[in-house]
Amino acid sequence: MVLAYLDAGRATQDNSEETVIAVASTVADSPSVAAALETSDPSRELQPFAEQVRADTGVDFITIMGPDGIRFTHPDPAQIGKPFIGNTAEALDGRAFVETYTGTLGPSVRAVVPVFGENSEVVALVAAGITVEAISAELNERLIPLAAVAVGVLIVGGTGSYLVSARLDRQTRGVAPAELRDMFEYYQAILHSVREGLVLVGKDGRIALCNDAAYELLGLPADIRGTPVAELGLAEDLAATFVSPEPRGDELHLTDTRMLLVNTVPVQSRGQSMGNAVTLRDHTELQNLSGELDTVRGFAESLRSQAHESANRLHAVISLIELGRVDGAVALATAELETAQQLTDQVVGSVTEPVLAALLLGKLSEASERGVELVLTADTAMQDSGEDIDARDLITILGNLIDNALDAAVENAAERAAKVTVTVRTEPGELFVRVADTGPGVVDQAEIFRRGWSTKPTAATGRGLGLALVGQAVRRYGGSIDVTNGGASGDGGAVFTVRLPISSSR
Repeated sequence: MVLAYLDAGRATQDNSEETVIAVASTVADSPSVAAALETSDPSRELQPFAEQVRADTGVDFITIMGPDGIRFTHPDPAQIGKPFIGNTAEALDGRAFVETYTGTLGPSVRAVVPVFGENSEVVALVAAGITVEAISAELNERLIPLAAVAVGVLIVGGTGSYLVSARLDRQTRGVAPAELRDMFEYYQAILHSVREGLVLVGKDGRIALCNDAAYELLGLPADIRGTPVAELGLAEDLAATFVSPEPRGDELHLTDTRMLLVNTVPVQSRGQSMGNAVTLRDHTELQNLSGELDTVRGFAESLRSQAHESANRLHAVISLIELGRVDGAVALATAELETAQQLTDQVVGSVTEPVLAALLLGKLSEASERGVELVLTADTAMQDSGEDIDARDLITILGNLIDNALDAAVENAAERAAKVTVTVRTEPGELFVRVADTGPGVVDQAEIFRRGWSTKPTAATGRGLGLALVGQAVRRYGGSIDVTNGGASGDGGAVFTVRLPISSSR
C-alpha cells in the first residue's frame, strides 16, 4: 500500500511537470504572443489569451512577462505590472526549466520558458504552474480507488488464503507441514527398504507407485509410473491379477526367473475406487526347497517300491526253498540280482552326475512299479555338471519331464505298451535332454508351459506347475525347449527336447 502510494505520488508529480512545460512551451511558441509583445500595451491582448489557455489546460496560472520580470498576465489582474516571484536566470539564458516555488498563489510546480525574437534573443518569458495543493488533491483522488483496490485485494487474498488453508487442512487431515514432511520421509524409507514388492495400480490401469523390490522381482525398467499394466510385458495372468476388480489372495505366478506369491487388494477412499494395491513375495527359494523335498519323497517312494518288489521276490525264493526246489530259487535270485545290477550299472556308467543318477535310479523303480518301461538310450552320457547347471535345476527339468511322461504313458496304456525313453548327454557347448513317451501326445503345445495348464482334473491340487517350472528353469539358463509329437521309437506320444548351454570344455 505504501509503495503504491509513493508510486502514485511520483507519477502525479511527473505528470504535473510534463503538463506545465508543455503548456508554457506552447504559449511561448504562439505567434499571437510575439505579435502582442510588439504593441504598446501587451497585457490588453495577452491577458485574455493566457486566461483562455489556462482554463483549457487546467493549470493554475500562466504568467507572461518581459525579460525584466514585469508581469503582462496573471490570474489575479491586480498582480499585472508587478515583478514575477521566482527564478528566471536559466530562462533568460535561453533554457527552459521546472522548479517548485512559493509565489502569490502558494507553493507550485512551475515551468519557465523563454520567448525568442527574430534574432534569437530572449524578448519575453512564459511561466505556467500547478499549485501543490491541486497536485495533492489529484493524488488524493487517485488514493481513494487505490485504497479501495488494496482493501479488495486484501479481502480476496485473505478469503483465498483461508479457503486454501481449510482445503489443505482437510487434505492433510490436520497434519502440520513439518509432520507431513517427516511422515513422507518415513514412508519413503519404509517403501524402499522392505523386501516385499509393492505396486499401486490406479483405477485407470496405470502404475501409480512401484517400490525397489517390485522393480527387482518383476525385472522392470527404471521408471514405470504412469505406464499401463498391459504395456509392462508381464504374463497375461499376472497382468490380469494386477488390475483385477476382485481381491486375489496368495496366487502363484511365474516370471522368467522367479516364482512370485501375489496378493491384490482393491483400495477405496470415501466409497470410491482408487485402484489396487499389489504385493509381491519371492517364492522361488521356497519352491526350490519344496522341489527338493518332493525329490527326497520320490527317492523314498522309489526305495519303498524297491523294498516291496524285493520282499515279493524274497518270499518267492523262500517258498521255492521250502518246496525243495533249491535250483529254481537260486536261478530266480540270480536273475533278479543280475537285472538290478544291470540297470544300476547302466545308469551309473552313463551318468556320473550323482544327483541325476540317483534321480534316474529312483524313476526306474517307480516306472517298474507302475508298469512302464523306462529306457535310457545307448548314447546317454553325462559328466558332473559342475558350476554350469545347478543340480536342483537338473532335478526340476528332468524329474518333471519324466513324471509327466510316466503319467501320459500310463494314461494311454490301453492303446499301446507303456514306455518312456530318456536321453541325457553332453554335447559341445550344451547339455542335451530328451524325454519321449507313448502317451496320447500334446495338442496345445503353445500353452503347456503356462502355469495352471494340465491334462489332469482341474480339482487336483498342485497341478499345472511342473512344466511351468521346467520352462522357467530353461529360460533362466538361456536354453531352449521344443515339443513335438512322435513318442518313443516313433510310435506316437510327446517328445520334449531341452538344450542348455554349458562351457565348451565339457
